[in-house]
Amino acid sequence: MEGIKRERMNDGILYGRLLTWPKVWPVPKGVTVIEPFKNGRCFRCGQNEHSPLPNGHYFCLACLNLGRISTHDLLLTLPEPNVFESFPGMSWKGHLTTDQGEVGQALVNYYRKKKDQLVWAVTGAGKTEMLFLLINDALRNGDRVALLSPRVDVVLELAPRLKAAFPVFTQVLYGAQEAPYQYSQFVIGTTHQALRFYRAFDLIAVDEVDAFPFRNNPILERALKQAKKETGSTVYLSATPSKKLLRQERRGKLIVHELPARFHGHLLPEIQVFYEGSNWQLGPPKALAEAILRWEQAGLPFLLFVPHVDDLEGVFDYVQKLTKYSGTTVHARDKDRLSKVSRLRGHNYQYLITTTILERGVTLPGLQVAVLGADSPVFSASALVQIAGRVGRSQESAEGDVIFLAKSPTWAIFQAKRAIKKRNRLAQKRRTSKK
Repeated sequence: MEGIKRERMNDGILYGRLLTWPKVWPVPKGVTVIEPFKNGRCFRCGQNEHSPLPNGHYFCLACLNLGRISTHDLLLTLPEPNVFESFPGMSWKGHLTTDQGEVGQALVNYYRKKKDQLVWAVTGAGKTEMLFLLINDALRNGDRVALLSPRVDVVLELAPRLKAAFPVFTQVLYGAQEAPYQYSQFVIGTTHQALRFYRAFDLIAVDEVDAFPFRNNPILERALKQAKKETGSTVYLSATPSKKLLRQERRGKLIVHELPARFHGHLLPEIQVFYEGSNWQLGPPKALAEAILRWEQAGLPFLLFVPHVDDLEGVFDYVQKLTKYSGTTVHARDKDRLSKVSRLRGHNYQYLITTTILERGVTLPGLQVAVLGADSPVFSASALVQIAGRVGRSQESAEGDVIFLAKSPTWAIFQAKRAIKKRNRLAQKRRTSKK
Protein backbone atom coordinates (compact mmCIF):
# COMPACT_ATOMS: atom_id res chain seq x y z
CA MET A 1 0.00 0.00 0.00
CA GLU A 2 3.00 2.28 -0.60
CA GLY A 3 3.57 2.54 3.15
CA ILE A 4 0.16 4.17 3.78
CA LYS A 5 -1.84 3.28 6.87
CA ARG A 6 -5.62 3.56 6.77
CA GLU A 7 -5.78 5.78 9.83
CA ARG A 8 -3.22 8.20 8.35
CA MET A 9 -4.74 8.54 4.86
CA ASN A 10 -4.76 12.09 3.52
CA ASP A 11 -6.23 13.46 0.32
CA GLY A 12 -2.86 14.48 -1.12
CA ILE A 13 -1.86 10.81 -1.35
CA LEU A 14 -4.72 10.26 -3.80
CA TYR A 15 -4.71 13.41 -5.92
CA GLY A 16 -4.21 12.17 -9.47
CA ARG A 17 -2.92 8.83 -8.19
CA LEU A 18 -3.95 5.19 -8.54
CA LEU A 19 -3.71 3.57 -5.12
CA THR A 20 -4.18 -0.19 -4.71
CA TRP A 21 -6.67 -0.88 -1.91
CA PRO A 22 -7.77 -4.31 -0.57
CA LYS A 23 -11.53 -4.86 -0.89
CA VAL A 24 -11.67 -6.11 2.71
CA TRP A 25 -10.67 -2.65 3.98
CA PRO A 26 -13.31 0.06 4.48
CA VAL A 27 -13.14 2.56 1.62
CA PRO A 28 -12.44 6.15 2.78
CA LYS A 29 -15.32 8.54 2.20
CA GLY A 30 -15.39 10.73 -0.88
CA VAL A 31 -12.81 8.86 -2.96
CA THR A 32 -13.32 7.63 -6.51
CA VAL A 33 -13.30 3.83 -6.72
CA ILE A 34 -12.14 2.03 -9.88
CA GLU A 35 -12.36 -1.70 -10.49
CA PRO A 36 -8.82 -2.99 -11.18
CA PHE A 37 -9.86 -5.18 -14.13
CA LYS A 38 -12.28 -4.54 -16.97
CA ASN A 39 -12.98 -7.39 -19.39
CA GLY A 40 -9.90 -9.08 -17.96
CA ARG A 41 -7.60 -6.13 -18.68
CA CYS A 42 -5.68 -4.44 -15.88
CA PHE A 43 -6.80 -0.82 -15.49
CA ARG A 44 -3.34 0.25 -14.33
CA CYS A 45 -1.32 -1.06 -17.28
CA GLY A 46 -3.96 -2.07 -19.86
CA GLN A 47 -2.59 -5.60 -20.32
CA ASN A 48 -4.33 -8.97 -20.20
CA GLU A 49 -1.59 -11.06 -18.55
CA HIS A 50 -2.85 -12.92 -15.48
CA SER A 51 -1.61 -15.40 -12.94
CA PRO A 52 -4.24 -17.40 -11.04
CA LEU A 53 -5.09 -17.18 -7.36
CA PRO A 54 -7.42 -19.52 -5.41
CA ASN A 55 -11.20 -19.41 -5.95
CA GLY A 56 -11.07 -18.01 -9.46
CA HIS A 57 -9.19 -14.82 -8.56
CA TYR A 58 -6.06 -13.61 -10.36
CA PHE A 59 -3.42 -10.87 -10.39
CA CYS A 60 -1.72 -8.87 -13.16
CA LEU A 61 1.71 -10.08 -14.25
CA ALA A 62 2.49 -7.20 -16.62
CA CYS A 63 2.88 -4.51 -13.92
CA LEU A 64 3.86 -6.75 -11.01
CA ASN A 65 7.09 -4.78 -10.51
CA LEU A 66 4.95 -1.87 -9.21
CA GLY A 67 3.30 -4.06 -6.61
CA ARG A 68 0.68 -6.77 -6.99
CA ILE A 69 -2.80 -5.77 -8.12
CA SER A 70 -5.44 -8.51 -8.07
CA THR A 71 -9.18 -9.08 -8.25
CA HIS A 72 -9.11 -8.89 -4.43
CA ASP A 73 -8.28 -5.16 -4.75
CA LEU A 74 -9.74 -1.84 -5.77
CA LEU A 75 -8.06 1.26 -7.15
CA LEU A 76 -8.66 4.56 -5.36
CA THR A 77 -8.11 8.06 -6.69
CA LEU A 78 -9.16 11.69 -6.26
CA PRO A 79 -9.32 14.28 -9.06
CA GLU A 80 -6.25 16.49 -9.29
CA PRO A 81 -7.24 19.84 -7.66
CA ASN A 82 -4.00 21.80 -8.28
CA VAL A 83 -3.91 23.05 -4.68
CA PHE A 84 -0.44 24.60 -4.71
CA GLU A 85 1.14 27.64 -3.13
CA SER A 86 1.91 30.52 -5.46
CA PHE A 87 5.13 29.83 -7.38
CA PRO A 88 7.55 32.82 -7.31
CA GLY A 89 9.37 31.93 -10.51
CA MET A 90 12.52 30.02 -11.39
CA SER A 91 15.81 30.88 -9.71
CA TRP A 92 17.96 29.81 -12.67
CA LYS A 93 20.23 32.68 -13.71
CA GLY A 94 21.75 31.08 -16.79
CA HIS A 95 21.29 32.25 -20.34
CA LEU A 96 19.88 30.52 -23.40
CA THR A 97 21.46 30.90 -26.80
CA THR A 98 19.38 32.60 -29.48
CA ASP A 99 18.36 29.23 -30.95
CA GLN A 100 17.56 27.76 -27.53
CA GLY A 101 15.52 30.83 -26.61
CA GLU A 102 13.48 30.60 -29.80
CA VAL A 103 12.63 26.95 -29.13
CA GLY A 104 11.92 27.67 -25.44
CA GLN A 105 9.47 30.45 -26.25
CA ALA A 106 7.79 28.38 -28.96
CA LEU A 107 7.25 25.61 -26.39
CA VAL A 108 5.49 28.10 -24.11
CA ASN A 109 3.31 29.47 -26.91
CA TYR A 110 2.14 26.06 -28.13
CA TYR A 111 1.66 24.76 -24.57
CA ARG A 112 -0.80 27.57 -23.97
CA LYS A 113 -2.66 26.29 -27.03
CA LYS A 114 -2.66 22.75 -25.52
CA LYS A 115 -0.54 21.30 -28.34
CA ASP A 116 1.68 18.22 -28.05
CA GLN A 117 5.27 18.98 -29.10
CA LEU A 118 8.61 17.38 -29.94
CA VAL A 119 12.03 18.95 -29.45
CA TRP A 120 14.28 17.19 -31.96
CA ALA A 121 17.71 18.36 -30.87
CA VAL A 122 21.16 16.82 -31.09
CA THR A 123 22.85 15.44 -27.99
CA GLY A 124 24.43 18.32 -26.10
CA ALA A 125 22.04 20.93 -27.53
CA GLY A 126 20.78 21.81 -24.05
CA LYS A 127 17.32 20.22 -24.28
CA THR A 128 16.78 20.43 -20.52
CA GLU A 129 17.53 24.15 -20.40
CA MET A 130 15.16 24.73 -23.31
CA LEU A 131 12.38 23.37 -21.10
CA PHE A 132 13.00 25.94 -18.36
CA LEU A 133 10.79 28.68 -19.83
CA LEU A 134 7.98 26.16 -20.30
CA ILE A 135 8.24 24.63 -16.82
CA ASN A 136 8.42 28.10 -15.28
CA ASP A 137 5.30 29.21 -17.17
CA ALA A 138 3.35 26.09 -16.20
CA LEU A 139 4.28 26.27 -12.50
CA ARG A 140 3.46 29.98 -12.29
CA ASN A 141 0.08 29.20 -13.82
CA GLY A 142 -0.59 26.69 -11.03
CA ASP A 143 -0.29 23.68 -13.32
CA ARG A 144 1.05 20.31 -12.22
CA VAL A 145 4.17 19.24 -14.10
CA ALA A 146 6.01 15.93 -14.58
CA LEU A 147 9.39 15.46 -16.22
CA LEU A 148 9.95 11.78 -16.94
CA SER A 149 12.73 9.71 -18.49
CA PRO A 150 13.01 5.98 -19.28
CA ARG A 151 16.43 5.82 -17.54
CA VAL A 152 16.97 6.23 -13.81
CA ASP A 153 20.50 7.52 -14.51
CA VAL A 154 19.00 10.44 -16.42
CA VAL A 155 16.47 11.10 -13.65
CA LEU A 156 19.19 11.24 -11.00
CA GLU A 157 21.33 13.54 -13.14
CA LEU A 158 18.46 15.92 -13.93
CA ALA A 159 16.87 16.09 -10.47
CA PRO A 160 19.52 18.26 -8.72
CA ARG A 161 19.64 20.70 -11.65
CA LEU A 162 15.88 21.06 -11.79
CA LYS A 163 15.47 21.38 -8.03
CA ALA A 164 18.06 24.16 -8.04
CA ALA A 165 16.28 25.95 -10.89
CA PHE A 166 12.72 25.72 -9.53
CA PRO A 167 12.16 26.56 -5.83
CA VAL A 168 9.10 24.40 -5.33
CA PHE A 169 8.64 21.13 -3.46
CA THR A 170 9.59 18.42 -5.93
CA GLN A 171 9.02 14.67 -5.66
CA VAL A 172 11.64 12.44 -7.31
CA LEU A 173 10.23 9.01 -8.15
CA TYR A 174 12.02 5.83 -9.26
CA GLY A 175 11.94 2.17 -8.40
CA ALA A 176 14.69 1.99 -5.77
CA GLN A 177 13.78 5.16 -3.88
CA GLU A 178 13.24 4.94 -0.15
CA ALA A 179 11.45 8.25 0.54
CA PRO A 180 7.65 7.93 0.83
CA TYR A 181 5.43 9.51 -1.78
CA GLN A 182 4.24 13.07 -1.11
CA TYR A 183 1.92 15.29 -3.11
CA SER A 184 3.85 17.89 -5.10
CA GLN A 185 3.37 20.32 -7.97
CA PHE A 186 6.53 19.15 -9.73
CA VAL A 187 7.39 15.46 -10.23
CA ILE A 188 10.63 14.09 -11.69
CA GLY A 189 10.76 10.36 -12.30
CA THR A 190 11.10 7.36 -14.55
CA THR A 191 8.43 6.71 -17.17
CA HIS A 192 7.35 3.59 -15.25
CA GLN A 193 6.11 5.90 -12.48
CA ALA A 194 3.41 7.19 -14.85
CA LEU A 195 1.60 3.90 -14.16
CA ARG A 196 0.88 5.17 -10.65
CA PHE A 197 -0.94 8.32 -11.85
CA TYR A 198 -4.38 9.02 -13.31
CA ARG A 199 -5.26 12.31 -15.01
CA ALA A 200 -2.78 14.09 -12.77
CA PHE A 201 -0.62 16.36 -14.93
CA ASP A 202 -1.27 19.44 -17.03
CA LEU A 203 2.19 19.06 -18.59
CA ILE A 204 4.30 15.94 -19.07
CA ALA A 205 7.77 16.31 -20.57
CA VAL A 206 9.47 13.06 -21.60
CA ASP A 207 13.25 13.24 -21.94
CA GLU A 208 14.99 10.62 -24.10
CA VAL A 209 11.64 9.39 -25.42
CA ASP A 210 13.41 7.08 -27.87
CA ALA A 211 15.27 5.19 -25.12
CA PHE A 212 14.64 1.69 -23.81
CA PRO A 213 12.34 0.72 -22.15
CA PHE A 214 9.92 3.43 -23.35
CA ARG A 215 10.44 3.11 -27.10
CA ASN A 216 7.74 0.92 -28.69
CA ASN A 217 6.41 -0.03 -25.25
CA PRO A 218 2.58 -0.03 -25.34
CA ILE A 219 2.30 -0.24 -21.54
CA LEU A 220 4.34 2.93 -20.98
CA GLU A 221 2.78 4.77 -23.92
CA ARG A 222 -0.66 4.09 -22.46
CA ALA A 223 0.53 5.05 -18.96
CA LEU A 224 1.70 8.42 -20.25
CA LYS A 225 -1.70 9.16 -21.79
CA GLN A 226 -3.50 8.04 -18.65
CA ALA A 227 -1.27 10.14 -16.34
CA LYS A 228 -1.98 13.29 -18.35
CA LYS A 229 -5.16 15.28 -17.78
CA GLU A 230 -7.66 15.21 -20.60
CA THR A 231 -6.87 18.92 -21.09
CA GLY A 232 -3.12 18.43 -20.67
CA SER A 233 -0.29 18.23 -23.20
CA THR A 234 2.97 16.35 -23.71
CA VAL A 235 6.41 17.50 -24.79
CA TYR A 236 8.85 14.88 -26.09
CA LEU A 237 12.62 15.38 -26.17
CA SER A 238 14.88 13.32 -28.42
CA ALA A 239 18.03 13.38 -30.50
CA THR A 240 16.85 10.34 -32.45
CA PRO A 241 13.04 10.36 -32.64
CA SER A 242 11.28 7.31 -34.04
CA LYS A 243 9.50 7.32 -37.39
CA LYS A 244 6.31 6.60 -35.48
CA LEU A 245 6.69 9.83 -33.54
CA LEU A 246 7.61 11.89 -36.60
CA ARG A 247 4.53 10.62 -38.45
CA GLN A 248 2.41 12.46 -35.91
CA GLU A 249 3.75 15.74 -37.28
CA ARG A 250 2.56 14.87 -40.78
CA ARG A 251 -0.86 14.06 -39.35
CA GLY A 252 -1.05 17.45 -37.65
CA LYS A 253 -0.95 15.94 -34.15
CA LEU A 254 2.52 17.15 -33.14
CA ILE A 255 4.49 20.39 -33.37
CA VAL A 256 8.19 19.69 -34.05
CA HIS A 257 11.05 22.03 -33.15
CA GLU A 258 14.42 21.10 -34.68
CA LEU A 259 17.78 22.16 -33.28
CA PRO A 260 20.71 20.56 -35.15
CA ALA A 261 23.52 22.40 -33.31
CA ARG A 262 24.91 22.07 -29.81
CA PHE A 263 24.62 25.00 -27.41
CA HIS A 264 28.31 25.87 -27.84
CA GLY A 265 27.99 26.03 -31.62
CA HIS A 266 30.51 23.31 -32.44
CA LEU A 267 29.58 20.40 -34.68
CA LEU A 268 29.04 16.86 -33.45
CA PRO A 269 32.22 14.74 -33.38
CA GLU A 270 31.94 12.29 -36.26
CA ILE A 271 32.37 8.53 -36.03
CA GLN A 272 35.65 6.82 -36.97
CA VAL A 273 35.20 3.15 -37.88
CA PHE A 274 38.06 0.65 -37.78
CA TYR A 275 37.37 -2.77 -39.29
CA GLU A 276 39.94 -4.63 -37.24
CA GLY A 277 37.71 -5.82 -34.45
CA SER A 278 37.43 -9.54 -35.24
CA ASN A 279 39.12 -10.70 -32.02
CA TRP A 280 38.49 -7.79 -29.68
CA GLN A 281 37.24 -10.16 -26.94
CA LEU A 282 40.73 -11.71 -26.76
CA GLY A 283 42.91 -8.65 -26.95
CA PRO A 284 42.89 -4.94 -27.79
CA PRO A 285 42.69 -3.95 -31.47
CA LYS A 286 45.53 -1.67 -32.52
CA ALA A 287 43.28 1.37 -32.93
CA LEU A 288 41.96 0.96 -29.39
CA ALA A 289 45.40 0.49 -27.82
CA GLU A 290 46.67 3.62 -29.58
CA ALA A 291 43.61 5.59 -28.53
CA ILE A 292 43.87 4.62 -24.86
CA LEU A 293 47.55 5.63 -24.82
CA ARG A 294 46.65 8.95 -26.42
CA TRP A 295 43.81 9.60 -23.97
CA GLU A 296 45.97 8.75 -20.97
CA GLN A 297 48.76 11.09 -22.11
CA ALA A 298 46.21 13.88 -22.53
CA GLY A 299 44.56 13.14 -19.16
CA LEU A 300 41.17 12.43 -20.73
CA PRO A 301 38.50 10.09 -19.28
CA PHE A 302 36.84 7.50 -21.50
CA LEU A 303 33.99 5.02 -21.87
CA LEU A 304 34.38 1.64 -23.60
CA PHE A 305 31.10 0.07 -24.74
CA VAL A 306 30.70 -3.68 -25.29
CA PRO A 307 27.64 -5.62 -26.51
CA HIS A 308 27.12 -8.01 -23.60
CA VAL A 309 27.71 -8.30 -19.85
CA ASP A 310 29.83 -11.41 -20.51
CA ASP A 311 32.28 -9.25 -22.49
CA LEU A 312 33.06 -6.89 -19.62
CA GLU A 313 35.63 -8.79 -17.59
CA GLY A 314 37.78 -9.91 -20.53
CA VAL A 315 38.04 -6.37 -21.88
CA PHE A 316 38.70 -5.02 -18.39
CA ASP A 317 41.60 -7.47 -17.97
CA TYR A 318 43.45 -6.23 -21.02
CA VAL A 319 42.62 -2.54 -20.53
CA GLN A 320 44.22 -2.71 -17.09
CA LYS A 321 47.46 -3.74 -18.82
CA LEU A 322 47.25 -0.86 -21.31
CA THR A 323 46.87 2.02 -18.86
CA LYS A 324 47.71 3.20 -15.37
CA TYR A 325 44.26 4.75 -15.18
CA SER A 326 41.82 3.52 -12.54
CA GLY A 327 38.52 2.11 -13.83
CA THR A 328 35.94 -0.63 -13.54
CA THR A 329 32.99 -2.31 -15.28
CA VAL A 330 29.31 -1.45 -15.03
CA HIS A 331 26.03 -2.86 -16.34
CA ALA A 332 22.28 -2.56 -15.75
CA ARG A 333 22.06 -5.12 -12.92
CA ASP A 334 25.17 -3.83 -11.15
CA LYS A 335 24.03 -2.83 -7.65
CA ASP A 336 26.87 -0.29 -7.49
CA ARG A 337 26.05 1.17 -10.90
CA LEU A 338 25.05 4.64 -9.71
CA SER A 339 28.01 5.01 -7.35
CA LYS A 340 30.43 3.94 -10.11
CA VAL A 341 29.11 6.62 -12.45
CA SER A 342 29.40 9.11 -9.59
CA ARG A 343 33.02 8.10 -9.07
CA LEU A 344 33.71 8.69 -12.76
CA ARG A 345 32.20 12.16 -12.52
CA GLY A 346 34.25 12.77 -9.37
CA HIS A 347 37.49 11.71 -11.16
CA ASN A 348 38.02 8.74 -8.81
CA TYR A 349 37.73 6.59 -11.93
CA GLN A 350 39.17 7.65 -15.28
CA TYR A 351 37.23 5.09 -17.33
CA LEU A 352 34.30 2.70 -17.28
CA ILE A 353 33.75 -0.38 -19.43
CA THR A 354 30.02 -0.64 -19.92
CA THR A 355 27.06 -2.07 -21.81
CA THR A 356 24.56 0.22 -23.51
CA ILE A 357 23.20 1.25 -20.09
CA LEU A 358 25.44 4.34 -20.22
CA GLU A 359 24.56 5.39 -23.76
CA ARG A 360 22.64 8.26 -22.15
CA GLY A 361 22.74 10.36 -19.02
CA VAL A 362 26.53 10.70 -18.69
CA THR A 363 27.94 14.18 -19.23
CA LEU A 364 31.62 14.72 -18.46
CA PRO A 365 34.09 17.27 -19.89
CA GLY A 366 36.73 15.74 -22.15
CA LEU A 367 35.04 12.32 -22.32
CA GLN A 368 36.20 10.00 -25.14
CA VAL A 369 34.34 6.95 -26.43
CA ALA A 370 35.06 3.62 -28.11
CA VAL A 371 32.60 0.88 -29.07
CA LEU A 372 33.89 -2.69 -29.29
CA GLY A 373 31.81 -4.98 -31.48
CA ALA A 374 29.94 -2.00 -32.94
CA ASP A 375 28.53 -4.35 -35.59
CA SER A 376 26.62 -6.35 -32.95
CA PRO A 377 22.80 -6.31 -33.34
CA VAL A 378 22.70 -4.99 -29.76
CA PHE A 379 23.78 -1.58 -31.07
CA SER A 380 20.91 0.09 -32.93
CA ALA A 381 21.54 3.21 -34.99
CA SER A 382 19.93 5.39 -32.31
CA ALA A 383 22.05 3.78 -29.59
CA LEU A 384 25.22 4.43 -31.60
CA VAL A 385 24.22 8.07 -32.13
CA GLN A 386 23.61 8.46 -28.41
CA ILE A 387 26.94 6.86 -27.56
CA ALA A 388 28.71 9.22 -29.97
CA GLY A 389 26.84 12.07 -28.30
CA ARG A 390 28.73 11.54 -25.03
CA VAL A 391 31.73 13.26 -26.67
CA GLY A 392 32.32 17.00 -27.09
CA ARG A 393 29.44 18.20 -24.93
CA SER A 394 31.22 21.02 -23.08
CA GLN A 395 32.40 24.41 -24.35
CA GLU A 396 35.94 23.68 -23.16
CA SER A 397 36.07 20.21 -24.75
CA ALA A 398 33.91 20.47 -27.85
CA GLU A 399 35.86 17.86 -29.81
CA GLY A 400 36.99 14.30 -29.16
CA ASP A 401 37.24 10.73 -30.39
CA VAL A 402 34.31 8.50 -31.27
CA ILE A 403 35.84 5.16 -32.31
CA PHE A 404 33.89 2.12 -33.52
CA LEU A 405 35.64 -1.27 -33.79
CA ALA A 406 33.81 -3.77 -36.01
CA LYS A 407 34.36 -6.88 -38.11
CA SER A 408 32.27 -5.60 -41.00
CA PRO A 409 29.90 -2.76 -41.96
CA THR A 410 26.29 -2.81 -40.75
CA TRP A 411 23.19 -0.82 -41.59
CA ALA A 412 23.10 0.56 -38.04
CA ILE A 413 26.66 1.91 -38.29
CA PHE A 414 25.88 3.45 -41.68
CA GLN A 415 22.70 5.07 -40.35
CA ALA A 416 24.47 6.45 -37.28
CA LYS A 417 27.25 7.99 -39.36
CA ARG A 418 24.72 9.42 -41.81
CA ALA A 419 22.53 10.88 -39.04
CA ILE A 420 25.44 12.75 -37.47
CA LYS A 421 26.68 14.06 -40.83
CA LYS A 422 23.16 15.19 -41.71
CA ARG A 423 22.75 17.09 -38.43
CA ASN A 424 26.14 18.74 -38.95
CA ARG A 425 25.26 19.80 -42.51
CA LEU A 426 21.97 21.27 -41.32
CA ALA A 427 23.72 23.11 -38.48
CA GLN A 428 26.27 24.57 -40.91
CA LYS A 429 23.50 25.59 -43.33
CA ARG A 430 21.56 27.39 -40.60
CA ARG A 431 24.71 29.08 -39.33
CA THR A 432 25.50 30.36 -42.83
CA SER A 433 21.94 31.60 -43.42
CA LYS A 434 22.06 33.71 -40.23
CA LYS A 435 25.27 35.53 -41.20
